[in-house]
Formats: sequence, structure tokens, C-alpha cells
Amino acid sequence: MDRQIQKRKWPPKKIAWVSVSALFILAIAYNLIFGDHSSKLNVRAERLTVSTVYNGEFQEFIPVTGAVIPIKTNYLDAIEGGRVDTVFLEAGTTVEKGDRILKLGNTNLLLDIMYREAELVQQSNNLRNTRLTMAQRRLAVQGQILELDYQIKQQKRVFEQSSELKQKGLIAGQEYEEASDEYEYLVATRELTMEQYRQDSIYRETQIAQLEGSLARMESNLEVVRQNLDNLVLRAPISGQLTSLNAEVGESKGRGERLGQIDVLEGFKVRVPIDEHYIARVDMGLAGECTYNDSVYHLTIKKVYPEVLNGRFEVDMVFVDQSPPEIRRGQTLRIRLELGDLSQALLLASGGFYQKTGGRWVFVVDESGDMAVKRDIQLGRQNPLNYEVLSGLSAGERVITSSYDSFGEVEKLVLKK
Repeated sequence: MDRQIQKRKWPPKKIAWVSVSALFILAIAYNLIFGDHSSKLNVRAERLTVSTVYNGEFQEFIPVTGAVIPIKTNYLDAIEGGRVDTVFLEAGTTVEKGDRILKLGNTNLLLDIMYREAELVQQSNNLRNTRLTMAQRRLAVQGQILELDYQIKQQKRVFEQSSELKQKGLIAGQEYEEASDEYEYLVATRELTMEQYRQDSIYRETQIAQLEGSLARMESNLEVVRQNLDNLVLRAPISGQLTSLNAEVGESKGRGERLGQIDVLEGFKVRVPIDEHYIARVDMGLAGECTYNDSVYHLTIKKVYPEVLNGRFEVDMVFVDQSPPEIRRGQTLRIRLELGDLSQALLLASGGFYQKTGGRWVFVVDESGDMAVKRDIQLGRQNPLNYEVLSGLSAGERVITSSYDSFGEVEKLVLKK
């Protein structure tokens, strides 16, 4: 008799299928919960620049370009305007102090001098006439006083005689009164004449003082105008080379117009424009160096011009020990301007990454060299070669320093060989 075989509820195939399905589901769940969901980008390693972070000496400097100019320049300006009559020297000529360079003509200035001279002569005549009148008046008053003194003397004698006769009763009282009144009148007249003489003398002296002051001012003004006439001849104020001369015969020049310049060729300095970003950090005494004909020359800032034009300000740098022997005016020099002293720091090579990140983060290559991970960092000082690392990196770590423009917003880079 056959026995009925019971069908198994969990055959091996079913168990295997369920187990595989469960493992697959667990794997998916684990990946969803614990897996790496950061964005990634595959890049070719040979297209990247990787730099190693290291400890070294750091010095902050900026590269600048300056133009060689003479150590001293004297500009020639027209003190008085006029028409160019004669040009005695040409640009490029070596001049000595006092040499005539050009002559200007100014008809209005000549007429002004003639008018002032005529005024001066008239004022001088007024002063002379006033003094003559005063002298004549003094003589006339002295003559009047002399005449009054004579009359007073005679009348006094008459008065005294009348007084004696009146006491003796020999003359009438009216005759005595007439003699007395005449005597008192002459004395009072003399006092009035003296007072008029004193007042007239004070007035005349004041008038003479005013005329003399006016005459002195006119002479001073005339002297200034005559100096302006002398200034129509432009002379070299110093010895040197007449570098430029902007004047042609017949050309009109205004007062204060720049006519040329004289350069002293005993030495040279370098005029350097610098970005206004560094204006607070640049001061006199900062050092720099340049290379000329394979030789290194040291310079220092002697003068800072604080005016900012087109985003730049200028400084004058002079050579410390010696200047290049064959240097010429107008040449340009590339200078490494030092903004600080040497110091030990953690350094990262400069690169295109800074334009994208601003120095706030970088991609750090892991030990395997197959992956680069985004990491926040902090950078400090910088120069054209290196950045100073303040935090976020350690010596020996490798950082991608080439441009990040093609990476987008990914957080990891997969480096393909």
C-alpha cells in the first residue's frame, strides 16, 4: 500500500530565494542609511596640479613694475606769459646754471612798466612839490612871526610909556586903552600864527609820510614788474640735461605753462605705481630687490605719494648700495617689494583654486591617491608663490591647487589614472 508523501512548507529553493531577497533588501537599506551620498565627479588626475603642504620660511611680497627717472628733476614753467621770440638751446643739451634757454616777448608788460614809471615820476614830483611848499610856508610864517615880534616890541614900548604917562595924568585914558588893546592884539596874533604854523606842519608832515609810503610801494611794484620783465628770459635754474623743451618761435605761452624740464643725471630713482589695496601697508623704508643683467640690486622706498589715481598710488624707490651701471631714464624694472620680515609658517603653493574658493576650502587628496575630499580651511598672508595656512591642513597633506571652475558643487573627486 502506497504512503502519501507530505509536501514540505519551506523547500530549500524557496529558503534560498527568500534569503537572497532578504540580503538584497538589507543591503539596500544599509546603503540608504549608512552609505556615502555625497556628490562625486570623475576627473583625470593628469589634468590636475597637486601641491604638498609644508613648513617653511614665509615672506609677504608683491611684484611691482617701476620706471627709472632721474634722482632730481627741475620743471621749467613760464613765470610770465608771452610770445616766444628766441630759442637759444634745444632739447637734449647739457646746460649750466644760469644759461639762457629761451626768450619771451610781452608788449603788455612793457606798456605796464612804462605806465608805472610815469606814475612813479608823477608821485615823486608831488612829493617834491609838497616839500617845497612846506619849506616856503615855513619861511613865510617865520617872516610873519619876525614881523609880529618887531611890532610887539615897538607896541610894548608904546604901552609902557603910555602907562607911565597915565599914572602922571599926562595923557587921556582913551589913548592908554588904545595902546593896551594894540599890544594885546599883536600878542594874540602871534600866538594864533604860531598855532597855525604848528597845525600846518603836522598836516604837511603827515602828507609827506603818506607820499613817501606811496612812492616806496610804487617803487616796489615797479621792481616786481621789472623782475617779471627779466623773467621773460628763461634761464637754467640748475646744471643738468635739458630733457624736454616745448616751445617754438612765434608760439604764445601763458603764465604758469610748463615749458620743459632739466634732469640731474648724477643718479636715478624708480617711480613705482602700486595697487591701492596696499596703501595702508606701504611706508617709507620698505625694502625691495630687482634683477638687472643677472645681478641683484636692492632698493628702499624713500617717498610715498598718498594721492590715489585710477586705483593706484605711487612711491619713489632709491638704490641702497649702487645702481645698475648702464641704466637709462625711462627703463622699466620688475621689483619684488617686501611687505614683511621672514617667518616660519605652514605653506600651500598658490594656484587657480583661490579664484573659486577665496581660500575658504580646498580638495584634499587622501592617502590612496584615488579620492579628493572637500575640506574647509583658513588662509592668512600670501605672496605670488605661497599662501600661509592658518587652520584646516597639516604638513605633508596633498591639495589640488589648480582651477576648480569645472568641478561645480561636488564634494568629492574621483581621480582616474
